[in-house]
Amino acid sequence: MRLHQPNRRARIATMAAVFATTMSVSAFGQSGQSSLSLAMQAAAQNAVQQPGETVRRISIDEAVKLAIEQNLGIRYQRIDPQIQDTGIALAQSSWRPNFSTSLSRQSQTSASTSSLSGGATGIDNGTFATAVSLAQTLPWGGNYSAAWNSSRFTTTNLFSSFSPQVSSNLNLQYTQPLLRNFQVDAIRQQVSLSRKVRDLSDIQLQSIITQTLRSVRNAYWDLSYSINNLKAQQESLALSQRSLKDNQKRVEIGTMAPIDIVQAQAEVATNESSVIVAEAAIKQAQDNLRMLILDPGTAEFWTVNFEPTDAPSFDARAIDVDGAVKTALDKRSDLRSAKNALDQSDINIKYYTNQIKPDVNANIGYNPVGVGGTQLSAVDLAAVASGKAVNRTVVSDVGFGSVLGDVFQSTYPTWTFGITVGYPLGANTAHANLARVKLEYEQAQVQLKNMQMQVVTQVRGAARNVRTNQQRVQSARASRELQEKKLEAEEKKLAAGMSSPFFVVQAQRDLSLARTVEIQAISDYNKSLVDFEAVQQVPINGGGNFVQVAR
Repeated sequence: MRLHQPNRRARIATMAAVFATTMSVSAFGQSGQSSLSLAMQAAAQNAVQQPGETVRRISIDEAVKLAIEQNLGIRYQRIDPQIQDTGIALAQSSWRPNFSTSLSRQSQTSASTSSLSGGATGIDNGTFATAVSLAQTLPWGGNYSAAWNSSRFTTTNLFSSFSPQVSSNLNLQYTQPLLRNFQVDAIRQQVSLSRKVRDLSDIQLQSIITQTLRSVRNAYWDLSYSINNLKAQQESLALSQRSLKDNQKRVEIGTMAPIDIVQAQAEVATNESSVIVAEAAIKQAQDNLRMLILDPGTAEFWTVNFEPTDAPSFDARAIDVDGAVKTALDKRSDLRSAKNALDQSDINIKYYTNQIKPDVNANIGYNPVGVGGTQLSAVDLAAVASGKAVNRTVVSDVGFGSVLGDVFQSTYPTWTFGITVGYPLGANTAHANLARVKLEYEQAQVQLKNMQMQVVTQVRGAARNVRTNQQRVQSARASRELQEKKLEAEEKKLAAGMSSPFFVVQAQRDLSLARTVEIQAISDYNKSLVDFEAVQQVPINGGGNFVQVAR
């Protein structure tokens, strides 16, 4: 990153322009006030702009809009809700049905171990089987499974009545928890927790947006203050330069000793230093604002300079502290996050309370079957025993369609009804987890009450800062007006020979300080209004913008 140092030649030219302008009119005369203000504004702009840089006029609303669109912190946090959406989808995936299929073929040859095998030395068996199944856990805790199995079996065994034999069956099972896992189970717990985490992500996103926009508004007012402070320092420099020139004329005509102009020269040098410091403060304020409202990837990120179009104004407002406290207790992001944590603990308490109940499940099963194929005649055992050839005839031939008809018409059904009960003896992990989450819930409640007290304190403190800064502005404005009159009086007294340059310089210093204090007070007042609005939505660092300027 390339840092732009203040250009000394440009600064000297600026000072010369200011000095030339102020010499043409009185600094406090009504006829020259407008010209002086325009000159100072032009001088301030020229002092802070370097070659290759551009100036962009921007309002506070435009700065806020840019931050919402380009701030990296906001863009980063916007992704988190999408991540949490995938967490909800992942938890809900346990409710998705699981479909599976299988296909198998088996061929087996076994040695004959009986004299009734008809002289065969081996028996050949062949099986071709298919299966389709569907299983799912339901959102109310029950689960079912459905399986359809079909097979075709061939054999050379003489004692088998069918070859080939075809069979099919439909197996339906449903299990419903009656106590444990009835109201809540592990899946429903995770889904509920995932939704709460998703809500928390929205809360955090809104918190980041509010905090960022607060920082943008305060940075905007800081930049505006820095520019106005530079103008005030340049006005003080112009006054000291004018005073120095007047004193030099007095030395020339013999009404003032040459040594009396040393103090005026020292005052000019001091004011020049203040101008340099004020210019550096503007650069820092520019950097702070651009980091908040611009994407670092933009080409003009380091070269654009912002010129605020909204000036910090003083508009005394009535502060409704009770209404602000009520709003904060309802909408503060940290309180909403704490309540979200309580909701998550409550979900865990309900789950573990359910888990210590007996495990009672109702089971229902339905299994219709169908069998068919080529039915052969019975074997003549005498012929088999004598070793004669065995001739078997086809008695009937039942096709696979008829087998499926028996299944779907429930010709040969099997029904199963049952209750299973399981209860662990003694305490188990569910009891320990329940005790833990109850303690965590109680702890979270205490923490929430403590946070509520802190929120009320922060809101009252922010409101107090607004009132304090209102009084500071009124006091600083009155002080600045009196210092202007004081300087005018000292200059007239000096011109009449009734005062010394020391008192004029002192009056100039007092006026410069009074202007700085007034500008700072107005800026702090506007920032305290920003903080008062923000503290009702998010926690803010520090106690607000109340800066006491040492005198």
